Amino acid sequence: MPLRSETRRSSVRYIACLAVGVTVFAPAARAEPWPSQVEATYKIAFNGFDVGRFTFRADVAGSNYTVNGDARLSALLGAFRWQGATRSSGQLSGSDPRPAGYTFDFEGTNKKGSIKLGFANGKVTSVTNLPVAPPEPDVVPVRAQHLSGVFDPLSAVLVLSRTTGSNPCGRRLPVFDGKQRFDLTFSYLRQEAVAETRPSGQPGVAIVCRVRYEPIAGHRPTAEARQLATTSGIEVALRPVPSAGLYVPYRITIPTMAGSATLVAERVTIATRNEQIAFTH
Repeated sequence: MPLRSETRRSSVRYIACLAVGVTVFAPAARAEPWPSQVEATYKIAFNGFDVGRFTFRADVAGSNYTVNGDARLSALLGAFRWQGATRSSGQLSGSDPRPAGYTFDFEGTNKKGSIKLGFANGKVTSVTNLPVAPPEPDVVPVRAQHLSGVFDPLSAVLVLSRTTGSNPCGRRLPVFDGKQRFDLTFSYLRQEAVAETRPSGQPGVAIVCRVRYEPIAGHRPTAEARQLATTSGIEVALRPVPSAGLYVPYRITIPTMAGSATLVAERVTIATRNEQIAFTH
């Protein structure tokens, strides 16, 4: 029996949130200087149909960083539209970012709102969710201990920046997005070939990580949440760019109750101290 439209709309919303939060840019094994800028555009597909685009930009100046993500989706023949703009900023300290602020503004067919986080000393110090709404009775409560040692979704992408060895997988990231506290665990799965529209001179292979989503707090124990927490089908394929010291996401696959969503890189440009790198898929 076909899934109801409410379930499909819920799945598309979840895809949008993951598009903002899951994309990762991870510098490779050797300690290259941070690129001054990374820009990427991704095509978002759902069950094989093109439903939107996700753009990503990271800027580094000295020890300061800013990361911006923008997602735009349209599904159900235009009956559902959603867009979200995300920004994170902070400082780089050794191998890890120290977030200072995070904002997420979204607007959909029937709802709009925003999330704002403040950080200090490795902890979340302020949380603002608009519009204000009473919590659902079955939501797992977020406690003070859940807000220490966590990253916002965009700062979390920089945690993989100093991977030791040639394998960017094998990491566990604690994330708080303003509502939910969860862990993302990466493990090595396989390698796969990378297709290009023209040769870029970069390695033509991607390392595929399996990603496990583990809800900690702030979530509702719905069937969709349980399905996402138990699936082994979430994958991130990371393409090495050795001259920039990066692993760039080539493909992201996210199974949902209504079908499979994929994000595939269309174009990536990287500005380093010595060169400008660009490749298209």
